[in-house]
Amino acid sequence: MQNPSSHFNASTFYPDHANLLVYRDADGAEHPVTNAAEWAQRRAHILENMQLVMGPLPDESSKVPPAREVLEEVRLPEFTRRKITFAVEANDRLPAYLLIPHTINDQAPAMLCLHQTTPLGMKQPVGIGEQPNFHYAAHLAARGYVTLAPEYCLPIVSPQHGDYGEYHIDAYAMGYASNTMKGIWNHRRAIDLLQALPEVDNEKIGCIGHSLGGHNSMFAAAFDARLKVIVSSCGFTAETKYYGGDLTDWSHKGYMPRIEEVYYSEPYNMPFDFHEVVAALAPRPFFVNAPLHDDNFDPSGVDDCIAAALPIYQLLEAGEKLKVMHPDCGHDFPDAERQAAYDWLDRWLK
Repeated sequence: MQNPSSHFNASTFYPDHANLLVYRDADGAEHPVTNAAEWAQRRAHILENMQLVMGPLPDESSKVPPAREVLEEVRLPEFTRRKITFAVEANDRLPAYLLIPHTINDQAPAMLCLHQTTPLGMKQPVGIGEQPNFHYAAHLAARGYVTLAPEYCLPIVSPQHGDYGEYHIDAYAMGYASNTMKGIWNHRRAIDLLQALPEVDNEKIGCIGHSLGGHNSMFAAAFDARLKVIVSSCGFTAETKYYGGDLTDWSHKGYMPRIEEVYYSEPYNMPFDFHEVVAALAPRPFFVNAPLHDDNFDPSGVDDCIAAALPIYQLLEAGEKLKVMHPDCGHDFPDAERQAAYDWLDRWLK
């Protein structure tokens, strides 16, 4: 892979990158994006450029039977909580919590619920521990959704993070270029697991997450159209507005080391930005919680990304499927915005 100079403009080095309304054909000629087929070309370029940073998405040959194992089962007033593991690839089992509502008569919608960076890991979304604003897997199970909260692969950075460390997973030793791509693969296998459950309506699966879970929800949905609705709380901003354009915090081994190793942690070197990730979700409904005082993700950069992606949503006749809320708080998912997100999910999945 060519190492870029730290002084070029990404719109020159990656002609696809700057403008969502321009795509390149097989000969490299640029064309305007005017219809869904042309957008599909441009979207493919976005996923290719994301993989320049994250490493390649494994192909289907890496799949193994899930071989789900229940480690613990607790019956609670509104749902049954099962602690499980399941196989995501050879020699790798992913721990997760699976919540099954008592009210299911036939099949129900399902939500993949991704946790923030916390020592609790997957426990937090299911209601174990403090900070109820992040108990969205439990809240949604109480509303009738089957919810699955898997662990994220962070033990290489923080061995005390969640339960995945029990399995001593090192994504880099397995051949991954980033923990981000390992997470995408694991989350795609989580969708496979949900679709195999008799309680789940396979056509009604969404994803929700806060912070780490907020951008992992977006990344998973960009690479898997089976996620029909996406909720991201405090999960992204324009790269130029992330800590003044310093992407160093994205480059450790918990995320994407190539951001520093290849692109020098500079936004103008990067082959993708978050307005492209948002656009890659179109025409699926996308709800964003972007607090006014988030010290991680500048809300004005969120608005920049949404404004840039809106023409694609409009091109696909889905302009009403983008929603952004700006609560007057810091890096949080407060009651009003969380309830609005749940109502948004009900609107599109029920």
